[in-house]
Amino acid sequence: MLKHLRKFKAARSGMAAVEFALIAPFLLALFFGLVEVCNALNAHQKVTSVASTAADLTAQATTVSTSDLADIFAASSAIMEPFSTNNISIIVTSIAGDGNRNEGKVVWSRTNGHGTAHTVGDTMTIGDPTKLSSDDQGLLPASCNGASQCTIILAEVSYNYTSPYGKFIVGTLGMTDLFYSKPRRAVAVSCSNCGS
Repeated sequence: MLKHLRKFKAARSGMAAVEFALIAPFLLALFFGLVEVCNALNAHQKVTSVASTAADLTAQATTVSTSDLADIFAASSAIMEPFSTNNISIIVTSIAGDGNRNEGKVVWSRTNGHGTAHTVGDTMTIGDPTKLSSDDQGLLPASCNGASQCTIILAEVSYNYTSPYGKFIVGTLGMTDLFYSKPRRAVAVSCSNCGS
């Protein structure tokens, strides 16, 4: 019996096939898992790009209309390709300082049809005030009081990512990002027919 065990231990024929059969399922799972994680990371990177693009394009104008914003939403949404753009929410808001550091009031707000725009006149906090040092003026300093003195453009993006494979990332994965941009060519970007 011991002699047969020694022969079995010394035998090498078919060993590679057996080892491959044991490790192949793990390697395939690892490969497809990495593909799904990379796709999700790519989608999140695109969500960040959509937010920065929407804020940047709006901040370059002096006046926008609802049709201009529709074009900005379309251009920003195109960044998400090859991912679906059916479930992306983009909200662009103009916020005027109200005399408090990093606080302001909504001047106008529009959405791409998904999500809810902010109500005109609502107070919004800009950024995280706990992360500001006492000498940091922030994006909207306390000296800024009203749209005639300073404003900021906020773009908020929400996206529900669904994996094209759905083996490891099952269901939807919510992704959000926001981006602030100061108007470049005027103190405030006005919206000619936003209903403000």
